[in-house]
Amino acid sequence: MPVTPPLPQRGLYDRLRMAIVCKENKLQFALDANSLLASKDRDFEFEYQIDKRTPVTITMRGDSDKRHGYTDENVDKIVQDMLNGQTMFIRAHTMIRTVLTSLISLEGAEQPIQQVLLDCGVTLSGEYAEQPAYSLADFENDFNSFSSEQQRQLLEQIKVIIDNMR
Repeated sequence: MPVTPPLPQRGLYDRLRMAIVCKENKLQFALDANSLLASKDRDFEFEYQIDKRTPVTITMRGDSDKRHGYTDENVDKIVQDMLNGQTMFIRAHTMIRTVLTSLISLEGAEQPIQQVLLDCGVTLSGEYAEQPAYSLADFENDFNSFSSEQQRQLLEQIKVIIDNMR
C-alpha cells in the first residue's frame, strides 16, 4: 500500500500528522494525532488552508484506534491543493473539545505525492488536473482588499464581461 511519508516530519509537530495513502487503488487522505480525534467510526471535522487561500472544511471518519482519521472523498482536490501550495495550515477537533493545529511546509512534498499517485495508478482528472491560473479564492482575497468604490467598479466590469459572453 503506497503512502507518502507523513507530513510534517517527526519531531516538528508530533501532535498532528497527515499522509496521502493508496488503498485498494484509490487515494485516501489520512490524519494521525497523539490525541483522541473521534470515537470509533465517528465523523469529525478537519480544516485545511493552503497558503492564504480560503480554508476548506472536510468531514473525516475516525478509525478503530481513535487517533486516526481518514477520508476517501475529494482527495483529488486535497492532493492538487497540496501540490500547488507552499504551506498548509491544518486544524482538527478532538473528542475532548480541544483543537489541534499545525502549520506544515509543503516544500519537498511534491515528489512523494507524485510517487504515491504513480504507484497507485491514479491520475488527477477533471477539474483537479490543472490548477486554474486565478482561482475563486484568489479573487475573493483580492476583492476584499479593495475599497468599496473599487469593488463597485470591478463588479460593474465583471457584469459587462458576463453580459458579453451570453
